[in-house]
Amino acid sequence: MSLQNYQLKNEKIRSAFAELKASHPERLKQRLSLSWSNWGFGLEPLQATAARLQRAGISCIELHGNHYGPDLGYKPVETLRILEDHGIQVAGVCGMFSADNDLSSNRAIQRQAAIDYIKRETEFIEAVGGSYMLVVPGAVGRPHAYDAMEWDRSVETLRSVADLFVRHRIRAAIEPIRSAEVSLVHTIADAMAYIEAVDHPGVAHVNADVYHMQAEESHIGEALLHAGDRLVNLHMADSNRGALGEGSMDLDTIIMALYVLGYNTDGRYVTPEPLGPGGDPYPAMYGKPDPDTLEHLVQQSARYFREREQWLLS
Repeated sequence: MSLQNYQLKNEKIRSAFAELKASHPERLKQRLSLSWSNWGFGLEPLQATAARLQRAGISCIELHGNHYGPDLGYKPVETLRILEDHGIQVAGVCGMFSADNDLSSNRAIQRQAAIDYIKRETEFIEAVGGSYMLVVPGAVGRPHAYDAMEWDRSVETLRSVADLFVRHRIRAAIEPIRSAEVSLVHTIADAMAYIEAVDHPGVAHVNADVYHMQAEESHIGEALLHAGDRLVNLHMADSNRGALGEGSMDLDTIIMALYVLGYNTDGRYVTPEPLGPGGDPYPAMYGKPDPDTLEHLVQQSARYFREREQWLLS
């Protein structure tokens, strides 16, 4: 019996990975950098989060971009002290773009809020040694378009502050999100087109998310290979948007694709973000954390990812 179409694509990636192992084993010595996105932990103190990641052997963190106003959000000195006490470095920041700070909004006050937000976050990211900021071209939780001009407004607004990413030595990483949550930029190809439209060296990278890719891409591994060197961060969750290993996600093919594209280099991260299903995950930012649940999410995801990676490389 012949293979299904997705299996044919899987086999192409598996073959490329086997060839890489046989011909260039030196390119497999460095392992993928495992990070964690903490904004789904709700109102948990950073001290507790850092301790949990340390217990799981995770040494990088993607911080919640919580500088929603001049007096809000993490403070650089305190943040670095807490993270350094637990041997954790900042990978980057998860930019949070809602209807209140929407790059594509038809209300100027909301686009200005997005500009001010990016100014605050880029300053913070440089201060704590992060390397990227996740940027969503339209509001998360708003799947219906304002009008036919929101792409143009988003591009124009982000371009107006793109110099900030260069000045602060930060990579802006455009994140495609499924159409159930946002009105524009749903695929890796969409993100690449958006980057070309902005046409600025400060906006040149992609943050992919396998949960959204399940809905929008024809094949996750193939799409990751298409992203290539532009990919700097990959959000991970299983098929049910839960802990890795507790759904039906084909994690092996994703890991193999990452090694084939040379993702196991400094400054590129695999970042679990298991948020649970739903059309608007942002309420999780303000939720009351359940320590036992969060401990399980982190321990299970880190352990399973490393087990599958080790099995593929052995």
